Amino acid sequence: MRPDDSEQSDRVTYIELFFDLIFVFALTQLSRHLYENQSLQGAAESAVLVLALWWIWVHTTWVTNVLDPARLPVRGVVLGLSLIGLVVSVSIYESFGDRGFIFAVAYVVLQLGRTAFMALALARHDRGLHRSFVRIFVWLAVAGSFWIAGGLLPADYRLLLWAIALGIEFVSASAGFPVPGLGRAAPGDAELSGPHIAERSALFVIIALGESFLVTGFAFVDQDVSVPGVIGLLLAFVSGAAMWWLYFDHGERAGSRALATSTDPGRIARFAYTYVHALIIAGVVLTSVGDKEVLGHPDSSMILSTAVAITGGPLLYLLGLTLFRFVVARELLVSHLAGIALLLLALPVAFTLSPLALGAVCASVLTLVACWETIVRVRNGTADEEAG
Repeated sequence: MRPDDSEQSDRVTYIELFFDLIFVFALTQLSRHLYENQSLQGAAESAVLVLALWWIWVHTTWVTNVLDPARLPVRGVVLGLSLIGLVVSVSIYESFGDRGFIFAVAYVVLQLGRTAFMALALARHDRGLHRSFVRIFVWLAVAGSFWIAGGLLPADYRLLLWAIALGIEFVSASAGFPVPGLGRAAPGDAELSGPHIAERSALFVIIALGESFLVTGFAFVDQDVSVPGVIGLLLAFVSGAAMWWLYFDHGERAGSRALATSTDPGRIARFAYTYVHALIIAGVVLTSVGDKEVLGHPDSSMILSTAVAITGGPLLYLLGLTLFRFVVARELLVSHLAGIALLLLALPVAFTLSPLALGAVCASVLTLVACWETIVRVRNGTADEEAG
């Protein structure tokens, strides 16, 4: 178990960061899949994939929040999970094609293997948590049958079966993984390290932002240098910097404080970091797709999929941040709500603009919201070091 009487109880370890590296490649492949499948079905497929990736990462984060990653058995398991995660990553792009079965098997093995290890590791140390992970294993096994069936059946059935599998996993988690004879888990069953969960989530946001710069950078170097291309690259940087500012200037610290002072940190961690952060990550991924559209077709006529990609990413990101701040601090920021309203207004106007111009509008909205929030913070007397 993680020691609870030292700095190590809250510290993010290097082996956890190594595991996170796998998701850099996974997110680039996810962006590639969405970019090349800009349709309703492609959007639904990408939503399933981003939620699956997030669910893998969240479950593993909760495991390393309970167990001590510095111990050799735990470290070995995290390395094994990283290897299986690499298989998941290389299968994502063709997961709704020829590599669907490989993706499904790797996903199920990772989920069940990690949960089985947790149940065994806790059997002698914490009987309550042991029962919780037995319940989790049962539900993941039920969902796993749908993942495997979806990988075996033709692609036409895959989206439905995998969506059902994800629904089983998310609903069972929100209900406490009820199993006849074993009851259900409560958010307070585990002694959480709130600062650890907050820092791990913040680092994953950094990874997602880094992935967006990778996608944009590769798109830029693959084309001839031009004025629209340079402007598009600068707009992508401005958007990424504004997203970083919005999360880390004050939002991340608000979450850490809420977990540290709450009498029920499990509830906050489960909702704010398990569910709401999925919207934030999805927003970053979709923003990278929009940036790639701006670079690839800066002066083309606007079509619906391009308009949705360019405006949808910032919109999802601000929506996720708004929900996050409400959950952890019970505050609704006018700046966030104004940014969401402006992006919603930009969508119908988008068809009178070029992708490059729409990208400039969205980057400006994100920058405006970031500046607005910081000005309010400074006027309220919050020092820079207190904000982050």
